[in-house]
Amino acid sequence: MFSYPDIDPVAFALGPLKVHWYGLMYLLGFLAAWRLALVRSEKPWSPVKRSQVEDLIVYGAFGVILGGRFGYVIFYNFDKWLADPLWLVRLWEGGMSFHGGLLGVILVLVMYAKKINRPLLSVADFVAPMVPIGLGLGRIGNFIGQELWGRPTDSAWGMVFPNDPDKLSRHPSQLYEAFLEGLVLFAILFWYSRKPRPAGAVGGLFLLFYGVFRFAVEFVRQPDGHIQFDLFDWMTRGQLLCIPMIVAGAILLKWAIISSARASLSK
Repeated sequence: MFSYPDIDPVAFALGPLKVHWYGLMYLLGFLAAWRLALVRSEKPWSPVKRSQVEDLIVYGAFGVILGGRFGYVIFYNFDKWLADPLWLVRLWEGGMSFHGGLLGVILVLVMYAKKINRPLLSVADFVAPMVPIGLGLGRIGNFIGQELWGRPTDSAWGMVFPNDPDKLSRHPSQLYEAFLEGLVLFAILFWYSRKPRPAGAVGGLFLLFYGVFRFAVEFVRQPDGHIQFDLFDWMTRGQLLCIPMIVAGAILLKWAIISSARASLSK
C-alpha cells in the first residue's frame, strides 16, 4: 500500500484568494492545447490557420467550462438543481462533467467551423489530439484534490486518501485515467493524425478510445454516492454515458474510412 503524497490542494494564495491545483491544471491544459494548435496549424492540410488559433482556444474554453458545468448539473445532480436553480452558477462549489464538456465543445466547434467557413469534421479532427492533454492534467488535479478516488482494493498499489472518512486502501483511479485518457490517448491520436486522414476519422478515434478507456476505469472508480449504479447493479453513470461515445466513435470512424475509399475509387 502506498501513502498518499502530502500535497496541498491549494497551490498558492493571494490574500483571501486561494488558487487550487485543479484550476491551474485547466489553465495548463489550455496553454498546452494552444501551443499544439499553433504547431498543427502549420501543416499544409490544416483547416485552421495560425491566425485563427487564438479564437479556437477561446471558443474551446467556453465550451469546456460551460458545458462541463451544465453536464455535471444535468447528468449527475438534476434533482439538486431543481431544488436550488442558482446552484448552477455557483461554480466555486465545484462540479464538472467530461461528457457535458464534450457536448459544449461540439457545440462551439459548430459555431467556430461556420465562422471560419471550414467543414465541421475537419475542425473536429484538428482539435481532437489536443483534448487528451487537458484530460490528463485534469485527472492529476483530481488526484491532488483527493476527488473521484477509486474503489477499495487489496492490491499493492492501493492508497489511503487522507480525506476519506473510511480510511480504506483505494485504487488511485485518477492516475489510471490520467495515464489512459491523457498520455495513451494523446499518443494514439498524435500518431494517427501525423498525416492526412479521412474527414471524421481522428474525431471518431477519439470518441471510441476515450469511451473504452473511461468505461474500463469505471470498474475500479468509486461510484457517485447519491447515484451508485444505474443498470444491472454494476453499470455506473459514467459507463452509461460512455456507451453512446463508443458507438458514435466506431460509426464515425468506419464511415470516414469507407467514404474516403469510395471517393478514391470514383476518381
